[in-house]
Amino acid sequence: MSEAALPLNDRGLAYGDGVFETVLVRDGTPRLWDAHLARLKRGCERLGFPAPQRDELDSLPARAPAGLSVLKLIVTRGSGGRGYLAPADPEPRLLVQHLPFAPAEACWREGVRVRHCTLRLGIQPRLAGLKHLNRLENVLARGEWSDPDVAEGLLCDSDGQIIEATCMNLFWQRNGRLETPRLDRCGVAGTLRQALLDERSIAEVEAMPARLEQAEALWLGNSLQGLWPVTRLDDSDGHALITWTIGETHRRLQNDAQRLLGYPPLP
Repeated sequence: MSEAALPLNDRGLAYGDGVFETVLVRDGTPRLWDAHLARLKRGCERLGFPAPQRDELDSLPARAPAGLSVLKLIVTRGSGGRGYLAPADPEPRLLVQHLPFAPAEACWREGVRVRHCTLRLGIQPRLAGLKHLNRLENVLARGEWSDPDVAEGLLCDSDGQIIEATCMNLFWQRNGRLETPRLDRCGVAGTLRQALLDERSIAEVEAMPARLEQAEALWLGNSLQGLWPVTRLDDSDGHALITWTIGETHRRLQNDAQRLLGYPPLP
């Protein structure tokens, strides 16, 4: 393993054969670090190549610049193999990037408008939950809108069940119960999502999109931005389906996420 430039014959570049993590770091201290490394290791194991050593990874956050930043880790299977056939003894490649970061605080306070996407996620249980490098579905879905007032797009699988947003997980409260989509057939199992599941009673459910319109509150979240309350949900043509007013229900779950990521509580 090495921190190096990516050669043209790298399998991550050629086939998306690898995994990645984006980790929030504050003054050299990573948030949800164990969860990120567990998902990275799980992804490498599922794809069939060794993960970087823990001590090698543990040394990386301290190299981050002062203040708030993002540590991006990319692990590919490395180079080699014939066509799609992977090498018998892969030499994985680790690439590391530190980037400055500022969360979208206005989205915390004021909420966001989101819409449904027309693209459907393919069902593939062997890749479900992983943050693998092949994100073309997300790229295509994000290209469905250009309206700056729309913060995110919601994705269903090919059976029509709601799964996630293009780069965030999805949570809602319905009849007083917190719910989030099951991710055993597709989608990315976020580290903030897992931390909230560990702390809160949140049911993992199979649900069609109409269920969201029955919710008392809806949030999108990831381990960089925390949770954004949704104030308006549109269909894929931009017509409003339902609106919400941010209230105490929204703030309770938001502040759980704020604490987990080291952000200040919201009033």
